[in-house]
Amino acid sequence: MDFTTIILGIGGLVIFVLVIIGMNFFSLWIQALASGAKVSLPSLVFMRLRKVRPSTIVEARITAVKAGLNLGVNELEAHFLAGGNVNRVVSALIAASKANIALNFQQATAIDLAGRDVLEAVRTSVMPKVIDCPDPNLGSDTVAAVAMDGIQLRAKAKVTVRTNISRLIGGATEETIIARVGEGIVTTIGSSETHKKVLENPDMISKVVLQRGLDAGTAFEILSIDIADVDVGENIGAHLQIKQAEADKQIAQARAEERRAMAKARETEMGAQVVEMQAKVVEMQAKVVEAEAEVPRAMADAFRSGNMGIMDYYKMKNIAADTDMRDSIAKTDDDESKK
Repeated sequence: MDFTTIILGIGGLVIFVLVIIGMNFFSLWIQALASGAKVSLPSLVFMRLRKVRPSTIVEARITAVKAGLNLGVNELEAHFLAGGNVNRVVSALIAASKANIALNFQQATAIDLAGRDVLEAVRTSVMPKVIDCPDPNLGSDTVAAVAMDGIQLRAKAKVTVRTNISRLIGGATEETIIARVGEGIVTTIGSSETHKKVLENPDMISKVVLQRGLDAGTAFEILSIDIADVDVGENIGAHLQIKQAEADKQIAQARAEERRAMAKARETEMGAQVVEMQAKVVEMQAKVVEAEAEVPRAMADAFRSGNMGIMDYYKMKNIAADTDMRDSIAKTDDDESKK
C-alpha cells in the first residue's frame, strides 16, 4: 500500500465523519440560519461533546431572537449546564419584555436556579392572583379571634398579591403572607371593644392590616385585602366565666372541707381534754373518799389515845350539822333569786 492510498483512505474517513456530523447538525444549523439566529456547526458539535442538547439551545435562541432578545449561545449553554430550564427562562424574558417588566437574563437565571418558577412569577406580576386566608389546604377555612366583649368571630379574607421580581430571590413565600394576614385579622378583632363594631364595618380589618406593611421581606406586593365573610362564633367570655365560677366553687368546697376537718380535729381534741379532766375528777373524788375513810379511823385513834373526848365529838357533830343547815339555806336563797 503506497502513501497515496493511505492519504485517500484518511481523506475518505474524514469525509464520512463530516457527512455523519452534517446529517445530525445540518438541519439545526439551517434552521438557525434561516431564523436569523445563526449558530456555527462547530458550536453544535462542541455542544454535543459537552453533553448539552443542541436542539434545546438552538430552539431557545431562535425564540429569543424572534422576540427581539439577543441571547448568546454561550449564555444559554452555561445555564443549561448549571441545571436550569432554558426554555422557561427565555419564555419569562419574552413575557417580561412584552409587559415592560424590568428583568434581565442574569436575574431570570438566578430565579430559575433558586428553584422558583420564573415564568409563573412574571405572569403573576402581569396578572395578580388571589390567595385565600387562611388556606383551606392547611386544615382551616376561617381565622378565629375574640373581641374584647368575649364574642368569637370567624373571618375569611382574600388577599390579592403581585410578584415583586426584585425581591423574588430570598423573599418569603405565600405561606408567610397567609400567616401575617391571619395575625393581623386576629389583632384587629382582638383590639375591638365589641364584636358588633367589626360586624358593622368589616373593612376596618382590611384597613388596619394593610397599614401594617405585611409584604415586607416577601416576594409579593399586597394590592388589597378583602374580607369575604365574618361569622359570629361562640361566647368565649361566658365560657371562661363559667369555668372560673366552677373553679371558684371547687376552691370554696375544698376550703369548707378543710375547715370541717379542722373543726372535727378540734372537737376530737376537746373531747380528749374532757375525758382527761373527767379522769382527773374521778381521781380526785377517789382521793376524797379515801381521805373521808381515814376520818373515822383518825377519830378512833384520837379516842384511844385520849386526845379527843366525847364532848369534843359532839361539838364537831354540831358544827357539821350547823354547816349543813347553812348550806341548805344558801341553796334555797339562790333558787329564789334565780326565780
